[in-house]
Amino acid sequence: MNLSSSHILSDIEYREAQEAFTQLLQQDDLDHYVSVTPKCLEPFEQVLDQAIVEAYEDQPLCPKAQLFLHRILYRINRLKLFWYDDLENYANENSALLFGLRAKIDTAWQDWETRNSESPALKGLDIKTALQERTAEDLDPEPSQTSLFFRNEMSQAGYRRLLAITSLDGLVEASQLSRMIGGVSNEVQAMLTKILIEEYGGGKLARKHSSFFSAMMSEFGMNTTPESYFDIVPWEVLANINHSFNMCERKRNFLRYIGSLLYFEISVPAAFQNYKLAGKRLGFSEQAISYWDVHIKEDLRHGQWMLNEVALPLIDRYKDSAWEIVWGYDQQRDLSTRASQAIANAIQQAENA
Repeated sequence: MNLSSSHILSDIEYREAQEAFTQLLQQDDLDHYVSVTPKCLEPFEQVLDQAIVEAYEDQPLCPKAQLFLHRILYRINRLKLFWYDDLENYANENSALLFGLRAKIDTAWQDWETRNSESPALKGLDIKTALQERTAEDLDPEPSQTSLFFRNEMSQAGYRRLLAITSLDGLVEASQLSRMIGGVSNEVQAMLTKILIEEYGGGKLARKHSSFFSAMMSEFGMNTTPESYFDIVPWEVLANINHSFNMCERKRNFLRYIGSLLYFEISVPAAFQNYKLAGKRLGFSEQAISYWDVHIKEDLRHGQWMLNEVALPLIDRYKDSAWEIVWGYDQQRDLSTRASQAIANAIQQAENA
């Protein structure tokens, strides 16, 4: 297959390329297999290269290209987490080929995200004041059109679709944080560990936050196997997850990751309050809204810990680079807003169907 620069990829071409990639992942020794049969990679790489052009260079951007790229990126990133499945599924975890593919997609994507951000202007800010103002605003935000839809209009079918989409992250919640707390012990590391321990229920499975998510899904007879609903997850939600991997797998991005996590912990109580109120409006049981409820209570604490015990001390430690915390915060706000709108659109489509 030879693709011209003006060629627009079809649904069939994306599907075939994704299937080809899945088959590559299943090879016993992927790097060796590609070295002895290099032509096996050409059809996939041609689609990948064209998708990068359509997603990050053409105007307007192509959602189908974004979806394809983030699905591929997610499949590579997830190898860094253990799923208690067949050990052979991790045979290519350290594949040089997969590393190169991930770098190619990540570089094009992050460059595109940076071009659409205001990161250069952040270097002149009073960083502590900027974070305090942002967190105060996001702790108690003005209701958006999207949040009001979730709270007041989402139906029972829409609620199930919400659970299906967010289960991709909810059933393995906080896993990326676990990859950031190794290393030298200090007050910041201790606080991050404390937050992780609370997210993991203090080592008790029934209290782990992902167990509450599983309980919500069970209430509606939904499949609680992680990734069961992968095929309906919008690219914006995949991008949110992939961004977290991008931050936590590269220690140079540590400050941006802290800003990202700070936004999550600060913004979750207000966002999840809308889901909880929707569940109450629809007459669901306490178990059917339990995950939202536990987060509303705990993340009010976690947000303040992240600000006062993590972000602000890091500003003093990394004075010249501290603006990257605000960059990470702002970028995560954009990604989360984009994902939330995509979920609302998917819910409305499910309800109309």
